[in-house]
Amino acid sequence: MSVAIVTGASRGLGRALAGELAARGWDLVLSARGAAALEEAAAGAARPSGGRVVAVAGDVTSAAHRAALVAAARELGGLDLLVNNAGVLGADPLVPLAEHAPAGLREAFEVNVVGPLGLIQEGLPLLRAARAGAVLNISSDAAVVAYATWGAYGATKAAGDLMSAVLAVEEPGLRVWWADPGSMRTRMMAAAEPGEDLTGLPTPQEVAPVLLRLVERELPSGRYTARELAAETGPGVGPGVGPEVGPGVGPGAALEAGAGAGR
Repeated sequence: MSVAIVTGASRGLGRALAGELAARGWDLVLSARGAAALEEAAAGAARPSGGRVVAVAGDVTSAAHRAALVAAARELGGLDLLVNNAGVLGADPLVPLAEHAPAGLREAFEVNVVGPLGLIQEGLPLLRAARAGAVLNISSDAAVVAYATWGAYGATKAAGDLMSAVLAVEEPGLRVWWADPGSMRTRMMAAAEPGEDLTGLPTPQEVAPVLLRLVERELPSGRYTARELAAETGPGVGPGVGPEVGPGVGPGAALEAGAGAGR
């Protein structure tokens, strides 16, 4: 049985990814800061699959919490997939860089960059021992596009992208993916830009199965977008380069509305 750790699993994309993995027969270790919401998500993931789901509430910035997550995965038999999904904006609603509080930027780097790296380091022995160990780091279009007010958050995602690319070079035995899901109808997006109409955006439940094509097809390390993966073409052409494809089709067609402005 394959085992995955998913952070930020109590809501949004993390919860949707956990549900999709459970439906595919994975055993799961789920992390989030809110214990009650996390337990609810874990129960929901376990119900349709009958698989083993362990909820470990805590903050990814805590070394003790990261160790507890990996210990729980070890108890389930190992670690085949680490999904670094937990993240914060640094300010909500978002503000221009001229107004951004340094404390918020520090928090965003701790949660979005330092915590994921610490969890990768903690889990590496198990990932290396797996048949097809993989790391999925959730990125953003804000990592590569200069959107007003998204500068601080985008800086953390750009750092995460480069960290992922270097990890792919340093750990050639693993698959390392940094994937942009595109804009989604989530609480985080609503907090970032409270005046925006999100009704035309896809839900995390629509995006999650598209991102999991990375796992199902064992695609090579690289940067991917949900829009590209939805187009169902071949694998990327090497580290840092996802497939160059056209508009989404099939199950991912709903991504078309939001993928071009993913943040």
